[in-house]
Amino acid sequence: QVQLVESGGGLVQAGGSLRLTCAASGSRFSIDDMGWYRQAPGNQRELVAAITRGGTTNYAESVKGRVTISRDNAKNTVYLQMYGLKPEDTAVYYCNADVFLRSTLTRFRAWGQGTQVTVSS
Repeated sequence: QVQLVESGGGLVQAGGSLRLTCAASGSRFSIDDMGWYRQAPGNQRELVAAITRGGTTNYAESVKGRVTISRDNAKNTVYLQMYGLKPEDTAVYYCNADVFLRSTLTRFRAWGQGTQVTVSS
């Protein structure tokens, strides 16, 4: 199987920055699209940013200009650099990845366990 492990969340003041990291581990797999979602209490999970294996990016309107998604294909890792954080960015952030398992020739979407980001005003 493939596991995604996020890190880098925490408490930051409004206007501050955070960098989230998500690393995939396992054996005999490859990853296509990767992305970051977030879920605030009482809200549905929403897309923050996504990136294809070739580096094409997509951002939610609410974070455009304040967030940069990037990836290192050799390390099976995706990053989310966030700037100018606002209290409304407070949420649990989840990474996901579209995985292809060579051992079983199957594709599935993997999710990380989530990392809390809290922005104080």
